[in-house]
Amino acid sequence: MKRLLANPVVRFALLGAGALLSSACATRSINQILADPVRYRDRDVRLTGSVVDSYSFVNRGAYKIDDNSGQLWVLSDRGVPRQGARVTVTGTIREGFNLGSLGNRANLPPALGSGLVMMYTSHPPKD
Repeated sequence: MKRLLANPVVRFALLGAGALLSSACATRSINQILADPVRYRDRDVRLTGSVVDSYSFVNRGAYKIDDNSGQLWVLSDRGVPRQGARVTVTGTIREGFNLGSLGNRANLPPALGSGLVMMYTSHPPKD
């Protein structure tokens, strides 16, 4: 084993694999996602922020998180955290809706402009 780890190629490969795995799990900012939605669409990302708005019905719902760089709605089928809670959320970025050509003609609020939402995977509370 020592001889294997002494090989610089093996060490470089292990270092590269570790860096790749750690970057795949890195927390992103909402601003990064909103600035380049194509890069993150249909990919799992992790966000940390405070819940600023939430709606729940029969253990399903939606809540908006704010990480001081922007805000994003999170859709959940496992309940929602209370307003003011600090959460780390892992989920998939999806296009929540597509208004087609109507989107260019309607004066929508900026919060609805992107149409991006995060589909919940997990949200363990942060202390």
